[in-house]
Amino acid sequence: MAATQTVAQPFLLRKLAPRSNQISILKPRYDVITLSGYGIAVRVDRGHLILEDGIGANRQQCRLPRVDHGLKRLVVIGSDGMISLAGLRWLADQDASFIMLDRDGSVLMTTGPVHSSEAKLRRAQAMAMQNGMAFRISRELIDRKLAGQERVAIEGLRDGSAALAIRQLRSELAEVEFLDAVRRIEARAARVYWSAWRTLEVTFPRQDLARVPDHWRTFGMRMSTLTGSPRLATNPINAILNYLYAVLESESRLAAAMLGLDPGIGVLHLDTPNRDSLACDLMEPVRPEVDAFVLDWVKREPLPRNWFFERRDGNCRLMAEFASRLSQTATNWAHLVAPVAEWFAHEISKSVGTRQPNLPARLTQRYRREVKGGDPLPKTKPLSAPERICRGCGKEIDKLHSNCRKCALQLDPDRIKEVARIGRVAAHSPEAEAKRAATQRINTQAVWDWDPSDQPDWLTQRFYKSKIQPVLASNPVSLIAKRLKISPGYADHIRKGRVPHPRHWKALAELTGARPPQVTSRSAPCPKNGDP
Repeated sequence: MAATQTVAQPFLLRKLAPRSNQISILKPRYDVITLSGYGIAVRVDRGHLILEDGIGANRQQCRLPRVDHGLKRLVVIGSDGMISLAGLRWLADQDASFIMLDRDGSVLMTTGPVHSSEAKLRRAQAMAMQNGMAFRISRELIDRKLAGQERVAIEGLRDGSAALAIRQLRSELAEVEFLDAVRRIEARAARVYWSAWRTLEVTFPRQDLARVPDHWRTFGMRMSTLTGSPRLATNPINAILNYLYAVLESESRLAAAMLGLDPGIGVLHLDTPNRDSLACDLMEPVRPEVDAFVLDWVKREPLPRNWFFERRDGNCRLMAEFASRLSQTATNWAHLVAPVAEWFAHEISKSVGTRQPNLPARLTQRYRREVKGGDPLPKTKPLSAPERICRGCGKEIDKLHSNCRKCALQLDPDRIKEVARIGRVAAHSPEAEAKRAATQRINTQAVWDWDPSDQPDWLTQRFYKSKIQPVLASNPVSLIAKRLKISPGYADHIRKGRVPHPRHWKALAELTGARPPQVTSRSAPCPKNGDP
């Protein structure tokens, strides 16, 4: 029975791959390397970590030394391949984490730097539901989440009514006294929040529109029609959100394990088989940051059709190449979830009365930073900006342009005709005609009111062209327009050599500093010797 492909592979690579084997070089980007495809291999050779992946003849390889390798996360998508025990030991020695994701985006396995388990913390986790600590922590986590959702609603979605409704729910959250009430408020806020996303439009390159289903062009509902839950997304944005949430969940697991907590014993999420409830709890305040990242991406750039794959049942999945690009954000989510995990461990430790006043800050190193006088929280690296995509064909282009050269040449004639038509209509509208008539009346009245006798005798047209006009080129158009009280267009013509009405010459002479010519009088001849 053939394996079902869920995260599709880039078929173009297979078509364009040469017959002879070509191996390209893998390099860490944003401290992350993502492996996908078939025949994935992770092994150690003479002290170096060897990474291989790819499809068919198109293979990629990476050889990392133990020093200056720049790797913090190794993400593997799929299960077709192998990793050696020596490879896992190499990653552990370098404090690098290993994350394995299924092709549907779910987390299969995470490993990271090993630390001893904190028995007191785990015992406190188990007792949190009985001593009330679970309620207090859950209310704080959801309050932070609602604050983030309110910010996304007002800054990203521009929906003031949704932001106001979430703010009111936050005020209700402060007065609840039971954990079930916290969960109900979170559910109500989620309905308001995702309703604000409902009409968000998703743009695709013009060349791909014929192959894009209609329900892909808007966000629609967060709940999938296939499952009644966010799982098995049916459009690209929900598929992106699901995948990034999976990356965030893996980072939450690693953070909990680093602090000696049990990732499976949560306080907000109910105990469910095959789910780490604590990891889901810790990621709640960071979810709005993921939403803001996806929202900014979708609003700025179109999504090429070849980044996504639709299964026969309508499930939308990410292509492996695009999923690898999203995996590069893993370290950013790790920086954001680290202070949340340390805060959780500190609050849990209070319930058991541990003798240790301050738990080790293994994730943020905030004690060391405070001693040195720095910021207690590490600065997060800026998220990778989305690549600029041509709005015509979907190719990656320079960030200074909106279309590639080929698409721009095709669009220019139609765009010029349309702009010209709009300009002609606007120039002959009643408002434009009335404004033009008022300006002409003002200029005509100014000509009538001007008295030529007020003009100095030396300020002639010859003087203007020889003394004033050459100096005007060094004056800005805005200054000329302001001094003469004329339009910038007319001022630009004067600056370039047009002779204005004589009433403007005196003001231009003062602007350029031109002075009247000095009249030299001839002196009488000296008297000759003997003359009186």
